[in-house]
Amino acid sequence: MNRLEGNGSREAKIRYLDADFQILMPGSYVLCAVTGEQIPLDELRYWSVARQEAYVDAAASLKAELQAGNFSGTRG
Repeated sequence: MNRLEGNGSREAKIRYLDADFQILMPGSYVLCAVTGEQIPLDELRYWSVARQEAYVDAAASLKAELQAGNFSGTRG
């Protein structure tokens, strides 16, 4: 099935995998877990497999990682 086939204008339900994602319920977008913005499926590039969340961009992904305590925020 094509990822965008028969999707309409509703939120898709996705299973996020390591290098891909699986569409569980067709839709045209997912919501960014940080900003709440709609992310068209053909523009989805950032997500967390562990938290099963999508992010609109790298900055939102980093913010989610920081909030989850995955980076100390220091260099060394």
